[in-house]
Amino acid sequence: MLRRMILVGLTLCVLSHTAWAQEEDYTSDLGWGALAVVSNLFYMPVKLVYAVTGGVTGSLAYLLTVGDFDTAEKIWAPSLGGSYIVTPKMLQDEEPIHFSGSVPESN
Repeated sequence: MLRRMILVGLTLCVLSHTAWAQEEDYTSDLGWGALAVVSNLFYMPVKLVYAVTGGVTGSLAYLLTVGDFDTAEKIWAPSLGGSYIVTPKMLQDEEPIHFSGSVPESN
């Protein structure tokens, strides 16, 4: 009888802990999602200004170098590449945030 009561008690503890952990994950996900939304209110406009400025500058470089695509690409790749939004996984440091893209290698 005592064994049965201990077994039932342990089972209830495990089940209640599992339910509590799932509820904690839900509220945690909600918090990270809200933080991502607030972060994007600041990050996205700055990233878009950077991308548009790089796009215009790269286009001017392309015209002024009489069609030298390599020069323009060295401006376009960093400014137009990268992350345009911040996700909860980025805030939790599970994924990297790349404000700018990688510069292409020269041939």
